Amino acid sequence: MRQRARDPRRAARGALLLTIGLLGGCAPMAGSPDRGADPIEAAFVVVGVEGQAVARAITRADECPLLLVDDAPQPMTVRAAAGTMPLRKTQSAQAKPSAFPVRVCEAYVGARAVRASIAGRSLPLPKANPRRIVVIGDTGCRLKGADGRFQDCNDRAAWPFADVADAAAALHPDLVVHVGDYLYREDACPFGNAGCAGSPWGYGWDAWNADFFTPARKLLEAAPWVVVRGNHESCDRAGQGWWRLLDPRPLGASRDCNDAANDAMGDFSDPYAVPLAPHSQLIVFDSSRAGVDPLEPGDPAYRAYASELAAAFALAERRPGMHNLFLAHHPLLGFAPDPRTAPAGLYPGNGALQSVLRAVNGDALFPASVDALLSGHVHLFEAVSYATNQPSQIISGNGGTWADVALPRPLPPGATPSRGATIQGIVSTNRPGFLILEREGSIGDAWRIEVRDRRGDLLTLCALADRKTRCAPESLP
Repeated sequence: MRQRARDPRRAARGALLLTIGLLGGCAPMAGSPDRGADPIEAAFVVVGVEGQAVARAITRADECPLLLVDDAPQPMTVRAAAGTMPLRKTQSAQAKPSAFPVRVCEAYVGARAVRASIAGRSLPLPKANPRRIVVIGDTGCRLKGADGRFQDCNDRAAWPFADVADAAAALHPDLVVHVGDYLYREDACPFGNAGCAGSPWGYGWDAWNADFFTPARKLLEAAPWVVVRGNHESCDRAGQGWWRLLDPRPLGASRDCNDAANDAMGDFSDPYAVPLAPHSQLIVFDSSRAGVDPLEPGDPAYRAYASELAAAFALAERRPGMHNLFLAHHPLLGFAPDPRTAPAGLYPGNGALQSVLRAVNGDALFPASVDALLSGHVHLFEAVSYATNQPSQIISGNGGTWADVALPRPLPPGATPSRGATIQGIVSTNRPGFLILEREGSIGDAWRIEVRDRRGDLLTLCALADRKTRCAPESLP
C-alpha cells in the first residue's frame, strides 16, 4: 500500500495546535475532580445584547488564558484585574472590603462558531433557536445577621442549590436563565453554628465562589447563561462582583459600584433583547434598585425606570407579531407571603415599578406583545394567570436560598397583586427546584413549562399560550 505524502500545511497546523495547547496550560478537562495547579476558577458563556455570546474566564494566573474558537486561537482581554475593591457602606452589618484575587477575562464569540474552549475546557455555545430553557433564581445560602437567618451552607439538604443545578444540568438545556440574587452570604456565621461554620462571607470572590460558581459548575458547563440582576446585586450589596463577574456588557469605571457617587450609573442599566426564534425573544430588565412603595414622578428612580421601560417596550415591539418574555428580578404581578400574619397574608406585586408602568399602560401595565413575566425575589415557585388583560407572572425563586412560607390556600377573597388585575388561576409551592421552559412550535407564542423539584422530579406541567398559564395538577405540596 502506497504511503500518502505528508501535507506540510497539516503538519504546521498540528504544531501550532500543540503549541496552543501548551500555552493554554495542561489543565484537566472540565469536570475533573482533581484540578491540581489549574489556575482557572471558572470558564463559562454569558449571553448579552442581541444574543451575543461572551466567553468568560476567571483565573488566578497573571495572564488571560487562550480561547480556541473552531480550533483558531483568539486572545481574551482583561475585564477586571485582581484587586481589593474600595470599602462600601453596604447592607451587611459586618462590612469589609471586597477582595477579588482573580483576573476576569473575556472575548466575544461569533454567532457562526461551532465549538470553543478555554485551556481544554469546552464551552457551551448559544443555539440559533433554543427550545429548552432552564429558569432558576435566588440560589445563594442566606447568612444575614439583620434578620437572624443563618442557613446551613455545609449541608446540601438545608442548602440545595448544588442539587438543583446538577439536576437541571442533567436535563441538557439549550439555555439557562437566572432571574437574580446569586449571593446571600453577607454576614459571618455565628460562633458555634456548625451548619455554616467556616463559610466565607461578604461580597468578595470567596463568597461569590462558594455561593454561586462552585455549586453551579455543572450547569455552567451545560449551557450558556442569560443573567438577570437581583436586588442582592445592587451597588450597596454585591454590585462590585456583579459587574466584574457576570454582566455581559462592557465594564466601565462609572458602572463598577466602587464609588457611591456613581451609583446612579451602576444601579441602572439599559434593557436588552435575546432572540429565541424569529418572532420570540427575551427582554432582560435591571430592577435591582426597585423598592416596594410607589414612586412619585419627580423621583430620580421613577425617571430612570420610565426611560428603561420605554426602551424595553421599544425592543418588544420593534417588529410586528413579536412574542416577549419579560425578565425582571422583582415580580410585578405575583404575590409574596407575609409571615407577620397568621395565617400567612400577602404582599402584592412591586409597587415601585407598577407606578411607572401604570402611567403608560394603565392597569394592564404591559403592552399586548409581552406574553409573560419571569421573575424571582419571592422564594417559591408561582404561576399566576389573569382573566383580565395582564400577562402571566411566573416566579422561579426557589433555587436554594432560605424558603418563604407557603402562600395561603385558597387565596383570600378578592386578592390581587395589582389594581385592576383579576386572577384566573394560581399554582405555587415553596419546595426548592427549578423550571424548564420548552418552546412549542416555531413562532414562540406557546410554551410548555415543567415545574421540577431539587432532584429534577416533575411536580406539575403548565401550558403558556395567549398570555394565559394553565397547570395540572393545580395543587402542589
